[in-house]
Amino acid sequence: MIKTKNKKFYIILPILLSIALGVGILTGATMAGTKPGNFISSLVKFKEILTYVERDYVDEVDAEKLVGEAINEMLEKLDPHSVYIPAKDRELTNSQLEGQFDGIGIEFNIIKDTIYVISPLEGGPSEAVGLLSGDKILQVDGEDVAGVGITNRDVFDLLRGPKGTEVEVGIKRRSESEILRFIIVRDKIPQHSVPASYMIRDEIGYIKVSRFAATTYDEFYAALTDLQDQGMQKLILDLQNNPGGYMDRAIKMADEFLSGNKMIVYTDGKQDRYDSEARARKNGVFEEGALIILINEGSASASEIVSGAIQDNDRGLIVGRRSFGKGLVQNQIPLSDGSELRLTISRYYIPSGRSIQRPYGEKSQDYYKDYLTRHTNGELFHQDSIKFNDSLTYTTSKGRIVYGGGGIIPDHFVPIDTSMNSNYLRKILYNTVYREYPLSYYQKNKNKLKKMDYQDYYNNFLVTDEMLQEFAKMAEGNGIDIDQSGLESSKELIQVYMKAEIAKLVWDSKGFYPIFNQQNEILQTALDLFDEAEALAAFIPNSDN
Repeated sequence: MIKTKNKKFYIILPILLSIALGVGILTGATMAGTKPGNFISSLVKFKEILTYVERDYVDEVDAEKLVGEAINEMLEKLDPHSVYIPAKDRELTNSQLEGQFDGIGIEFNIIKDTIYVISPLEGGPSEAVGLLSGDKILQVDGEDVAGVGITNRDVFDLLRGPKGTEVEVGIKRRSESEILRFIIVRDKIPQHSVPASYMIRDEIGYIKVSRFAATTYDEFYAALTDLQDQGMQKLILDLQNNPGGYMDRAIKMADEFLSGNKMIVYTDGKQDRYDSEARARKNGVFEEGALIILINEGSASASEIVSGAIQDNDRGLIVGRRSFGKGLVQNQIPLSDGSELRLTISRYYIPSGRSIQRPYGEKSQDYYKDYLTRHTNGELFHQDSIKFNDSLTYTTSKGRIVYGGGGIIPDHFVPIDTSMNSNYLRKILYNTVYREYPLSYYQKNKNKLKKMDYQDYYNNFLVTDEMLQEFAKMAEGNGIDIDQSGLESSKELIQVYMKAEIAKLVWDSKGFYPIFNQQNEILQTALDLFDEAEALAAFIPNSDN
């Protein structure tokens, strides 16, 4: 008599059926031309094979894992952005966009298999109990967490939790010989998606947007109006390495720049209910000032909606390098077991009518290796190496030629600056010493740094040759041989990085970006292009798109 080895299988089958039902609802009961019988027979076949594997396969199997892998393999055949998120990962994944989460409120880094507190978040429970930058978390609820191969995922699982619950952490502090113990009550922790905004020069403001989360528009609007109160007439909006997020936040942001009834974006799906269009609806607070948007190969999705709408409406200049090229819209579908399906249900198009989705095949790994492809073919260094389909030509409201089929091509291309590059620098940037040395310096000089005025630090603080040699010795301890030639070649760049990282420990991201941006070649190029941006801002098209 054959006995079923794993009763979990009978729990998995309803989940599988609910997933199939969810897909059926989204794509149409008849599968848009596929005979219903074919769909049902395929589902029955899958169930039949899984039954035999579960019941008769020679070794024990994890049916839940098999189903998850089968779902991932199926979705990968569709497109690179349709994904399945297991229940255990759903909360963490969604918290990146929700704008807040429940936890203890620290920015951390794992250095030499130890959790370091980079900074307790302002107003959070860790700051309230007295955690400090540089503290090492050695224990959580009595369990050792140092030297055990801990990962970022492990840290999230240990320290995040429902508001009002307690967690005990054991801290090693440089100035104390004993482990300090803190009971921290978890609370709502806000996540900021506008880490910095400041006046670069008279009349020129800068806003950095790191992603499009739930609170992004509100943060952006507050930063924009604050800069206007400081006399801003010209704006640099930095969307470099912004991976996107909520489309409606991007639409609201673009609406602040566009007048009348101008088109921002529209979508087109298999079903009419996924077709939509978004236009400028209100009087924006920055419809006339000169505008420059910074993008690069890491700018995707919602970032491309904003930059594409601005470019197609000739509202401002786009400066940088070709954006990622994601023009597919996903619907978040909760499943019965707490997992989630994110299914592509439409494509979005920017005002000129172009889709910015770049081509993709069946292997998502190749799709996400596009940066290496661009590096190899020279696109990151030479404008004439950008490959685009010249049959996909479109025109902006002013009649300028733009291209579809592969991201937003900037109005002004800025190559990666390699003048201060070296193998030594590359090794450093892929090593924890990049943040380990600034943290060590901050701990030794905390009192002096805390007393400094930021403007004084910005103008006068210097990363000395002595500090660079200390840094090189620490890097050597991390397995990077001292390379004096490489250190000298990259000296100015390393000095900027070190100064910015130390500033971040004292003044958070608001202190980091003004210094870090001194080596931001895209921003530095943009500062010389405001005459052209002003000319675009002054242009009044004959009619709205």
